[in-house]
Amino acid sequence: MAIRFDNRVAIVTGAGNGLGREYALELARRGARVVVNDLGGARDGTGSSSSAAQAVVDEIVKLGGEAIASGCSVTDEAGVAAMVAEAKNKWGRIDILINNAGILRDKSFAKMTMADFRTVLEVHLMGSVICTKAVWDIMREQKYGRILMTTSGTGLYGNFGQSNYAAAKLALVGFMGSLGIEGAKSNVHVNTIAPAAATRMTEDILPPELLSKMGPEAVVATALYLVSEGAPNRATLAAGAGGVERAYITLTRGIQVTSEESTPETVAARFDAIGNREGELLLDNAMLQSAVAMGKI
Repeated sequence: MAIRFDNRVAIVTGAGNGLGREYALELARRGARVVVNDLGGARDGTGSSSSAAQAVVDEIVKLGGEAIASGCSVTDEAGVAAMVAEAKNKWGRIDILINNAGILRDKSFAKMTMADFRTVLEVHLMGSVICTKAVWDIMREQKYGRILMTTSGTGLYGNFGQSNYAAAKLALVGFMGSLGIEGAKSNVHVNTIAPAAATRMTEDILPPELLSKMGPEAVVATALYLVSEGAPNRATLAAGAGGVERAYITLTRGIQVTSEESTPETVAARFDAIGNREGELLLDNAMLQSAVAMGKI
């Protein structure tokens, strides 16, 4: 059965270029009314222009769809509130939010300024928080909502020269986990995607021969599933180059020691046993970590 978004209203941030643009266009092709948000800045977040968002709106209109442009920064609380209010007033509801906007300011941590660290966190993490907060009560009241965060392999596994980006991206996984619990009773599902695609964010990070094989198709397909009516809740899916995988944060069975054995030396001596992944656990919430510890007593 085809996944459709008829009569759904979607906000896509960072939708003037790259994956955001592809998300917006495909949502529109499948019936959604779309708010195309993009500051129109450079990859490092400097500058602004309304032309990028408007160009995507024009494409959607040519397809026979409905869309409006928003040029506010996701870090601008008043601007985001106005964007959400405009969409709500025009179409009566907000069903989908894809937090896709982001910037890069890559340097080794030794050379990175605190300003560059804070700015990347502000856009990726706080930008997602601000946009999510602006639609949260609307979705809860209408008893329906689908929110997608954007993490990355850097956030999940680390990468040289991207400590600011990694910190922001893994924070969004934790944000998703808690929000998914809070929103479940109101049919608000929150998920996360870790995309790998050829965009201006990756154009000088990955080699050209690899980028040529990394079109947006798998990423777009995965993202739209994660904001569909049948979407899961609190899932992190990686997508790129035709592949789709699921990422988990797990807990090993570890060890149990007596109070007399609870020394740094014991931890050092048994580190391999602590890290043994046989029978590792997938926990549904933070309280279960304490329950695992209590269960060993």
